[in-house]
This record gives sequence, structure tokens and C-alpha cells, in this order.
Amino acid sequence: MAVLQAFLIVLCIIVSHQNLVDAKFSKSMYITWGAQHATIQNGGEDLNLVLDQFSGSAVQSKRGFLFGSIEMLIKLVPGNSAGTVTAYYLSSTGTKHDEIDFEFLGNISGQPYIVHTNIYTQGNGSKEQQFYLWFDPTTDFHNYTIHWNPTEIVWYVDSLPIRVFRNYENQGIAYPNKQGMRVYSSLWNADNWATRGGLVKIDWIGAPFTARFRNFRARACKWNGDISISQCGTTSPANWWTSPIYSQLSSAKRGQLQWVTDNFMIYDYCKDTKRFNGQIPPECFIQQF
Repeated sequence: MAVLQAFLIVLCIIVSHQNLVDAKFSKSMYITWGAQHATIQNGGEDLNLVLDQFSGSAVQSKRGFLFGSIEMLIKLVPGNSAGTVTAYYLSSTGTKHDEIDFEFLGNISGQPYIVHTNIYTQGNGSKEQQFYLWFDPTTDFHNYTIHWNPTEIVWYVDSLPIRVFRNYENQGIAYPNKQGMRVYSSLWNADNWATRGGLVKIDWIGAPFTARFRNFRARACKWNGDISISQCGTTSPANWWTSPIYSQLSSAKRGQLQWVTDNFMIYDYCKDTKRFNGQIPPECFIQQF
């Protein structure tokens, strides 16, 4: 009986995945900034964001979500991208907002991109981790996924976990689980901080700069107000993200995470003792996977 129940749960998850169709940018998102610098192409499947001396560009999803999996294929700005930032993140609104970030910090030609991750809860961030990538993200599209459920948040690059933030609300550590978040993407001028702390500025000779996006998928619970807090967070086969298999990384995935951490992490807020005057945030002392 236990084997049958397990099989049925897995079957429900598989069916759920199969029934979720790739979302077109033209139907799921709208341009919020730099309308003359953003184009939706290929029948609504592809998005190009452009930055030049006059403007960057941005889009956001038409609706918010609470828990699930958000993924995008992205091909970053090639060549000398110093000073540019390509952002892809989830966020609610207001001064007490929640946010889960992927930001890609450009660099001079021949130097690697930096993947900047962060999480805000109730308006408080300062939880940055940064990584180099193990490939050139400008020559082809790569998958960047945010998996978010009541137990943990996992950042994935091409199916490899690079970071985990677990829910330790029972220990007084805030966790984003009560606000719906929309999906945002943008390309903008951040040369006051993005490359070597702002020392390297954008070389506008290389403009316009273009970041390309494809196959946006939101396999997630739609936010319909406060009622969604219980609807999206309740453990059930319909809420596939609450399945036990998503409550913790498998041993294989933990091995992949350790490989990324050992070889490609370049900054971890948990190890920045000077920044916090020796008062390291409490989640840094608790296992995150």
C-alpha cells in the first residue's frame, strides 16, 4: 500500500508538470520601462532587452505567485559588459516587500560574469552570495531557476543548485511565505557599483547591449490575495512543490551544491565578519540543505 501511495504521488507530480505549458512573454508579461528598447519576438516566445546611453529596459509578469518553480533561459550581454546588470528576480511591493534575486554583473572582455544572489524578507536583505559561472553565459542560452516552497528556496543554474535558503521561522528567522511575488527582468546601467565596486564604467562604444530571454515558465501557484497563503502552502498532490521530494536536496544535489560552493563561490555574507561587526546573522549557523 505504501508503495502504491508513493507511486500515485509521483504520478500526480508528473501529470502536473505535463499539464503546465510554457508561458509566452506576450501573454504573461508586459514592458514596464524602456518600451523602445524591449522587443518580444518569435510569436511571443522570445524577449530581448536593450541598454544604450539613453535607457535600459524591463518587463514584469502580469500576475504574482506564491511558491512553485520559476525558470527562464537567458543569454547574457556578450563582449565588454562591464557596468551592466541583467536582473531576473521575484518581488512583492512595498517597504516590507519580499524578494528573491538573480543578478548578473557584467565584466570587461575575458573576465567572468558574477552571479549575484540575494533574498529579502519583510524589506530586509543583506543576504548576498556571489558566484562565478563554469561556462561562458554569453554564447548560448542557459537555464536559471528559482524553486520556492514553504520549506526552502533553491537557486539553480542548468539544474545544478548553487544556493539554498531554508525556512527557519520557528527559530525567529524571517522567511518569504505570505506575499505573492511577480517575476521581473531588466537590463540597466549599474556602473556605480556592479563591476569592481563601480571602478569600471560602461564603455558606450559597445552599445547597444542586448540580453536575450527565452522559454519563461511559471510552474507556480497563482497569488489571489491572502487566501493563497493557505491554498498555496497546504501539502497536497495538487501543490506539487509541497511534495516531500522537494523539501530537501537529495544527496546527489547536495554534492552538486558543494561542488559549486567549493569551486565558484566568491562571496558569502555569512563569512563577512567586518560587515556585521562580528554579529553574523543567525541563519548562518544553521544547516541550509
